[in-house]
Amino acid sequence: MKIVQVEFLSLEQKETLLQLWNNEYPKNLNHDTIHDFDLYLNSLSNVKHHFLIDDENIIRGWAFAFLRDNEDWFAIIIDNQIQGRGKGSLLIEELKKNKNNLNGWVIDHDNEIKNNKMPYKSPLAFYVKNGFTICAENRIENEKISAVKINWKR
Repeated sequence: MKIVQVEFLSLEQKETLLQLWNNEYPKNLNHDTIHDFDLYLNSLSNVKHHFLIDDENIIRGWAFAFLRDNEDWFAIIIDNQIQGRGKGSLLIEELKKNKNNLNGWVIDHDNEIKNNKMPYKSPLAFYVKNGFTICAENRIENEKISAVKINWKR
């Protein structure tokens, strides 16, 4: 597997990433159309995308860093078939290379369901293992998501 960084996404890449997003994130965070997904992506500033690409040239993981309110934020999605094999940590390390600080929102409970009706497992322990701290006083709570902020500092 290799990591490739891009700044601009092709339509084919967006379609692959939308499918990865909708397969791996909780159902209530899904985007119904490529247009909806595009609206989300276009709302982000200074985005850098990192793909985890397998030997068959298929995107199996995606991490992206962006600027929000003068802070560096990120999100990461790994195909469930390769989770638990250190690939997510590789992507996190790639994001950390050019940053001094990273923030993210993480679902910190196992109450969500994915599109395939399987439970969404909170990745909070993964982030703690990778050097992030939990900012328990900072939460997002709305009809789509219940999550806690995490932060990493160099």
